Amino acid sequence: MKTTQRYLALDVLRGITIAAMITVNTPGSWSHIYAPLRHAAWHGCTPTDLVFPFFLFVVGVSMFFSFSKYGNQLNRESLVRLSRRTVLIFAIGLFLNSFPQWSKDFSQLRIMGVLQRIALVYGFASLIVLSVQKKYLPYIGGGILLVYWGIIYFMGTGDPYSLESNATIPFDRMILGEQHLYRGFGIPFDPEGLLSTLPAIVTAILGYLAGSLIKQHEKLQVPKQLVLWGIAGVIGGLVWGQFFPINKALWTSSYVLYTGGLASIFLGVLVWIIDLKHYQKWTSFFVVFGMNPLFIFALSGLWAITISRIIRWEGRNGEMQNAYSWLYQEVFVPLAGPLNGSLLFALTHIVFFWFIGYVLYKKKIFIKV
Repeated sequence: MKTTQRYLALDVLRGITIAAMITVNTPGSWSHIYAPLRHAAWHGCTPTDLVFPFFLFVVGVSMFFSFSKYGNQLNRESLVRLSRRTVLIFAIGLFLNSFPQWSKDFSQLRIMGVLQRIALVYGFASLIVLSVQKKYLPYIGGGILLVYWGIIYFMGTGDPYSLESNATIPFDRMILGEQHLYRGFGIPFDPEGLLSTLPAIVTAILGYLAGSLIKQHEKLQVPKQLVLWGIAGVIGGLVWGQFFPINKALWTSSYVLYTGGLASIFLGVLVWIIDLKHYQKWTSFFVVFGMNPLFIFALSGLWAITISRIIRWEGRNGEMQNAYSWLYQEVFVPLAGPLNGSLLFALTHIVFFWFIGYVLYKKKIFIKV
């Protein structure tokens, strides 16, 4: 008998990714971070580089079960729903980028971001999976990854895989405008830009295929199938990575296969532990995050902006100080030192937002973003 039940492991994985996103985005100091909590400088993949693709993978898995009520087909009802959600998530991301500059000059406003990428990936991946028969999805995903590799290889200048001369920069500059790109790499380059969103769509498609795999196999076979396909993805990513380096900032095709494979393995292990072996007592913490994931993530971003850019005052030395740095310097550094204090700062925020999520969960309030 094929399973139709909801898998607790999926909610737990979603919650783990949200907790991890808050952890890596909210250190007490960006100068004091443990190595696993940093992104790779360019090529390569750290544990932190797994968080975002894991979330998009879960988005894809959830899409399969969510769209089952529409027969997993594109129709008026499903089109309205996915369009509305895409616009809403993108708008929230743009709101966070503009906060608190509403009355100021927007000529330097960054247009893209994490939530904006989630929105576009969800929207385009939904259109693809609802418009195309499932058996063709691997070919479409593979085609997208090959096309993206070709664009990066042939349309870059100099080293096509370098920060300075990769093809995403002129493309995003042409569409978005150089003044609206991220500058955290020292040059106008957006790691959540438009062109590199193309392969990210495949990450969600891989999740969708994992969802269909969960649905079509007997419960006992699900972990094995997820792990086997995951191993194939990891090997494929590592092999392709010899020619097209694994790189989160470019969201390279090898990175898609590698991280998608790891996500499938991780989900398979969680299904085995949680849904087959029923070791579930530890899961409640992450389920709280998994029930209101995007709301909690957006709220954490709004909070960080508020205490770093709005709540400010003149310090003892006459310089302006914000609440974010004050909390770190005056509370967490004395408690644990610069490095551990920075981690403790992030973990405290995990507990803080978990409590908010817990209140919503107990009141059965689920904010669908």
